[in-house]
Amino acid sequence: MSVLFVPAPPGSLSDHLGVTLAAAGGVSPLVRDLGLCLVAAGLLAAAFARLRIPAIAALLVAGVALGPAGFEAVSDRESVDTIASLGLTLLLFVIGLEVNLTALLSSGRTLIVTGALQVPLTLAIGSGVFLLVSQLGVAAIGGGYGALYLGVAGAFSSTLLVAKYLHERRLIDSTSGRLSIGILIFQDIWAIIFLAVQPSFANPSLAPIALTFIGTAVVAVLAVLGARLVLRHGFAVVARSPELVVSLALAWCFGVGLFGANLGRLAHAVGIAAEISVSLEMGALIAGATIATSPYAYEVVARVIHLRDFFVTLFFVGLGMSIPVPDGAAVVLLAVAVAAVAVALRFLVFLPLLYATGLDRRNAVATSAKLAQVSEFCLVIVYLGAKLGHVGGDQVSEVIFAFVLTALATPFFFAASDRLYLRLRGVLDRLGVRSRGVRPEAEAETQPRLVLLGFHRVASALVAELERVHPSLVASTLVIDINAAVHDQLRARGVQVVYGDIGNAEVLRHAGVESAEVIVATVPDELLKGVTNLSLVRLVRSLAPEAKLFACATRASDASTLRAAGADHVFRPPSEVAQGLVPAIGAALDGAWDGFAAARADDDAARASGAEIID
Repeated sequence: MSVLFVPAPPGSLSDHLGVTLAAAGGVSPLVRDLGLCLVAAGLLAAAFARLRIPAIAALLVAGVALGPAGFEAVSDRESVDTIASLGLTLLLFVIGLEVNLTALLSSGRTLIVTGALQVPLTLAIGSGVFLLVSQLGVAAIGGGYGALYLGVAGAFSSTLLVAKYLHERRLIDSTSGRLSIGILIFQDIWAIIFLAVQPSFANPSLAPIALTFIGTAVVAVLAVLGARLVLRHGFAVVARSPELVVSLALAWCFGVGLFGANLGRLAHAVGIAAEISVSLEMGALIAGATIATSPYAYEVVARVIHLRDFFVTLFFVGLGMSIPVPDGAAVVLLAVAVAAVAVALRFLVFLPLLYATGLDRRNAVATSAKLAQVSEFCLVIVYLGAKLGHVGGDQVSEVIFAFVLTALATPFFFAASDRLYLRLRGVLDRLGVRSRGVRPEAEAETQPRLVLLGFHRVASALVAELERVHPSLVASTLVIDINAAVHDQLRARGVQVVYGDIGNAEVLRHAGVESAEVIVATVPDELLKGVTNLSLVRLVRSLAPEAKLFACATRASDASTLRAAGADHVFRPPSEVAQGLVPAIGAALDGAWDGFAAARADDDAARASGAEIID
């Protein structure tokens, strides 16, 4: 993914401002430019949040202000672009980590048929519309391939935007979320085909396309083998240190990505004369998918997400810098038309395809609405088209402006998809797109009723007691902990398990604590690292305000503080032990031991039969 930058003219404000800032403490140009980007983004994001305007608008406006259409304050734009492109790589890695391949493949005909036909159909219809308009004498469309490239803008949706909003709203594992990701993967394949054919439109060749697919298959197979044979052992070694888990995961992400990017060189080194390669971004997606079923996936997502957001911020600021000064009203008007056609095609092509292949109409509308934007991939395609002489600068500007317009509309489409379905229901009935009585799938397959934060002796005893007294609750119990050594034993007993740091809000969100009825912080402060029961109570209460929250106190004086922070019940292991011992001591001193022991014999036998995981 590349962001298009227009060079700043010599002697511009960027030169004078750059000299001034660089002189102050010897700041390097790259650090200075990144600092300007982040300062502008932060200030405008705060202002836009106050006005309830989507954050992406603030980032784009920050880029416009710093770019050639504004103060021309950033000089080293290529370096900013290089760093910003890491955001897309990390985003695709996170997508791979969160994509449930089994559930994705279960979409079957709906995904395969829609993914295979959607791009050709939308490209043909969109290009036809702009070709017809060009026949009416609209010069802004451009001659030659102009209609084709504007049609491309209507055929592809934004991987970055869709994945970002699906992740933020925790919709990736919903029906519409899985289909959106699946269709985006198919679109990436079609984009690769387009890019392979693009340089030779006059005399197209299938060889580059075939080599791209072969390279992707090779990287995927080797990544799966490497994850199973090597990576899982590496994770087992560093499991007790979450930060090392993330370091290993990032090494895997870029290792697979760089392997794919250099596949051609490796092929030449072994005597295979083939120009074959796989993009770094596609390699990152494959790397994430190979460890998506690993117990460490939640922890990696939770820690990588903030790093990813940093780079994605720079991506949008950089995109804002690429927005040129409009060369006349015709360019802006045609950009609006491109955006409108792109949105309309989602409901004229995507929706009928999804419904015809078996999807219920509510999810068909929701999926179509979520994909209603121009893709950042189109910016690359049209930019390369300009370099090849297929289109001019006006067409590049039109696609950029169309992307910006649909990017700003994306939060609305996500938020309004259900309301949109209700408004379209009557129209769909008249068109014969009728309800099949299919109830939309829940966002998660099994929501936990009871969540145990941390797993040590208290939690071990609690699981054993649940098995004895409330066996039906075991399957609805979730344990979140970093001690991977006990995870298999917990799963063998039917308990749900998530590897992750219980003090990390993203881990808790992904694990689904918001829907839990009861949450128990089971570990005393002296055994916790980097977090306390007080901070846990505050964090969990903010995420799950309706849940009953039980907290573990180390000192008796901690109870009131924990309750004030939001705990519904506070327990202290020494006090709980004392409460159990006092009746036994009293029975022994009062000469009633035999009766007490007989009454407890059955309970003791039952507890002895259910061995605890931690002895």
